[in-house]
Amino acid sequence: MNRDDFLMLNRDIIYFDNGATTLKPKCLVDGISDYYNNYSANAHRGDYDISLKVDMMYEHTRDLVRDLIGACDSSEIVFTSGTTDSLNKIIFGYFRDKLVSGDEVILTRAEHASNVLPWFELKDELDLKLSYISLNDDYEVTLDSVKESITDKTRVISIAHISNVVGDIRPIKDIINYAHSKGIIVIVDGAQSVPHVPIDVVDMDIDFLAFSLHKMCGPTGVGVLYGKKELLSNIKPLIYGGGMNASFSDDGVRVYKELPHLLEAGTPNIADVIASGKVIEYLNNIGLDKISSYEYALKKYAVEKLSMNPNIIIYNKNSKSGIVTFNYKDVFAQDLAIYLNKYNICVRAGNHCAKILKEELKVKNTCRISFYFYNTFDEIDRLCEVLNNPNIKDEIIG
Repeated sequence: MNRDDFLMLNRDIIYFDNGATTLKPKCLVDGISDYYNNYSANAHRGDYDISLKVDMMYEHTRDLVRDLIGACDSSEIVFTSGTTDSLNKIIFGYFRDKLVSGDEVILTRAEHASNVLPWFELKDELDLKLSYISLNDDYEVTLDSVKESITDKTRVISIAHISNVVGDIRPIKDIINYAHSKGIIVIVDGAQSVPHVPIDVVDMDIDFLAFSLHKMCGPTGVGVLYGKKELLSNIKPLIYGGGMNASFSDDGVRVYKELPHLLEAGTPNIADVIASGKVIEYLNNIGLDKISSYEYALKKYAVEKLSMNPNIIIYNKNSKSGIVTFNYKDVFAQDLAIYLNKYNICVRAGNHCAKILKEELKVKNTCRISFYFYNTFDEIDRLCEVLNNPNIKDEIIG
């Protein structure tokens, strides 16, 4: 699907590491070049034509993000450097002043480091309690397991919409509905969901959402922090400087701007934000519904084909996203990834930044295939052909 738009695919390469980052379409590169070649000026600083064009294009991307996730207002969309930056802004900019000693935050053991380490830091700083939602036999989060984890001290649930390791799609809307009935705020890590499935933050009643553009054909260094306006307006900036103030004087009196510029101090990543708008339009033309169903078809086909090999262990056969996590019996995950690289097949090996999930999987490292819409069934056939090599262990060891 749309493979001609990706110059990387002109090479002899099979790219199955889309959960880490995606390939970039021509429209992204053209958008970046257009800015640098034709109207390269700062944003929200000048009163001349090309600067005003920058303002218009920059804010147009913000409007596109608003519509992509179904937000009510563009002021609820804050540009960051990525999901990690967004989560840190939420955790330290909002919850540092809202939580007190003994309050409980609930995570899962399948969370990415970016949704765990900031909480570890804040736990130590504020003497919080961290608890983990139990996973079922398929390593999935269910509404019942969430209900069982909540106590009268629970103030926050912070979880990924889709796990980056086992690819389970959490019932976020139901979780949020139940959490809100208990007065609990929910943070959603959308790094693996926004690029792949339709999101409506109003319908799902999401409090905070974080995601990155580079995982959806966009550039590295651009992320989004969404928050309900009543929550977002209570975030304290973690960075102060140009662009976020209306005025200040030598006696310390300062007036800060309204959202979203309050949380966007400094010169932003202008070219990449503007080009991200081109990518969002590109994905809208394809359709996230179409992307989601196609990826799931790829995943089911991959599981079916890989399951024919008795040496392949698949950890997430039943998950509904385009992620397949597996190992080859008696072969170290990184060794298998290096072997596949000899055939120009790119997969991820390791713990995928979810280092405490090993307590659930009972294995430290795995290989991960993560699909996007430009992957094909033929590529899966090629992967299986290589894995079916009867001499694979000898070649790896040798």
